Amino acid sequence: MSASPKTRSRRSLTIAGVLLAVALLLGLAASMGTRNGGEPATAGSPSAAPSRSAADGPDLVRRKAGDPFALGRTDAPVVMIEYSDFQCPFCGRFARETKPQLIQKYVDTGVLRIEWRNFPIFGDESKTAAQASYAAGRQDRFWAFHDRLYAEPRRRNSGDFAAKHLIAWAREAGVPDLDRFRADMKSTEAEDAMIEDQVEGYRVGAASTPAFLVNGRPILGAQPFEVFAKAIEEARGR
Repeated sequence: MSASPKTRSRRSLTIAGVLLAVALLLGLAASMGTRNGGEPATAGSPSAAPSRSAADGPDLVRRKAGDPFALGRTDAPVVMIEYSDFQCPFCGRFARETKPQLIQKYVDTGVLRIEWRNFPIFGDESKTAAQASYAAGRQDRFWAFHDRLYAEPRRRNSGDFAAKHLIAWAREAGVPDLDRFRADMKSTEAEDAMIEDQVEGYRVGAASTPAFLVNGRPILGAQPFEVFAKAIEEARGR
């Protein structure tokens, strides 16, 4: 259901306020940690990670049967939550190079479940793509749509993720009802789902993309397959 422009404007202001408050709280926590002797991690290294993990707070794993935004068995011993932005080049590299290996070795064998979270941090086109992915998921075509968006490197905030392209990619991904896709993409439900994922990401301290939790263990960045394999094997053995 689409909201009126006035209602959407009020919602956007409220949402912006919530996300700003979360970001400020996280910034304060990080500042206090640094003053107490902590050192910020270097982005891109295996040790660079969100400041909190699922083990430090509520259980973030959803394990919903039939979840269109998840891959793998609901009872898999290891769950990896992925926070990603469709405009993020490193998210794209992970999707093209590493995720297929993880699916083949761990998802297809019942060891791993991957749960997707939209974490758009690069602007309006990131948000539009996130809501479009929700719309694709409503017709059980999220992962085909995901693969189409990440099929090749794209320019950021240059029109590459404009609605007309997203609709064309939805068609290529096999989304059967494009009229429904257009409506779902603009719906308050799509926006609410995106915000829920965003807030969750900020709560665990994700400051960049991609960010992951492997049974609560944080991993930041498009790390090599071996980094994820080691984390999965260790989580599997616990």
